[in-house]
Amino acid sequence: MKELVEYIARAVVDHPDAVQVTQVEEDGRTILKVQVADEDRGKIIGRQGRVAEAIRTLLRVAAIKQGTRATLQID
Repeated sequence: MKELVEYIARAVVDHPDAVQVTQVEEDGRTILKVQVADEDRGKIIGRQGRVAEAIRTLLRVAAIKQGTRATLQID
């Protein structure tokens, strides 16, 4: 799942080298934290949060296929 989020985030932003994805296990679920350059924060969130919601949807589908739960945080 981490690779999926990292791949999508790198494709969306202008500075793909600045993308960092951290995976944390907490309370039986996976939390993926995405850090991007300050000027790319708007691109990863998208207009009215549409890009972030699309990434979250894909992440949920991948998590269900693995039998777990996952959430996305954008820092």
